[in-house]
Amino acid sequence: MKQQLKMILGVSSLLLAAHASAQIVFYEGEGFRGRAFSTNTPQNNFRNSGFNDLASSVVVSSGRWEVCDDANFGGRCMILSRGSYDTLSGMGMNNRISSVRPISNRRRYDNEIEAPLSQPNYDYRRRPNEGVFEAPVTSVRAVVGPPNERCWVERQQVQSERSEPNVGGAIAGALIGGILGHQVGGGTGRDLATAGGAVAGGAIGANAGRNNGGTYERDVRRCQTTANTTPQYWDVTYIYRGTEHHVQMSSPPGSTIAVNRNGEPRQ
Repeated sequence: MKQQLKMILGVSSLLLAAHASAQIVFYEGEGFRGRAFSTNTPQNNFRNSGFNDLASSVVVSSGRWEVCDDANFGGRCMILSRGSYDTLSGMGMNNRISSVRPISNRRRYDNEIEAPLSQPNYDYRRRPNEGVFEAPVTSVRAVVGPPNERCWVERQQVQSERSEPNVGGAIAGALIGGILGHQVGGGTGRDLATAGGAVAGGAIGANAGRNNGGTYERDVRRCQTTANTTPQYWDVTYIYRGTEHHVQMSSPPGSTIAVNRNGEPRQ
């Protein structure tokens, strides 16, 4: 009996230690925005913390947690493993969680949901219980990307160049023309005919196979570069406690931005 009691106490101690190290953070908005509520103990009713049916994103820092849409762990429940859930809409739990509790890391559950992000992705999101202050913005500069290049292919008529004379053809034509001319007449007339035949044959041979020029169509690639007017980010300068800070933001800020006590931006 004592041995069984020791085993039960040992298992209970391990479970309590595992639950004590587990932590989960709920955010009011998707993408870890807005108010946050964190716990490392079971919460049987979120109404007690003022966070009932408000959670839209979750970060499980450690352990595994069962979240339910009714108080006292009733209704529809799911198991969340370690990681970040930037939205609860896909699992049908957005603005519906009413209770949560840590569970064993060893047991497997059919309703366990793997985290889309293996590590928390806060960016400039406000941490749980973190105070924020308003810092005045002194300058905002939109930074655009590189120019855009648009290319296309179009058909175009091209003028071909006249090719060079056919030297081999000219020589062969001159020989043939000379032989034929030599067979005409006699004496001086034969000499003239031979010379004339060589000239005519050379001219004909030189033009044999020669391209006299003309037009033809071919594909031509053309490109046009235009300026990019879409900002990639905004370079923002702000003052906090007399010190100038710089940050790159995905959207233009207002006259002030929220920062923590160290001057780091928070959304």
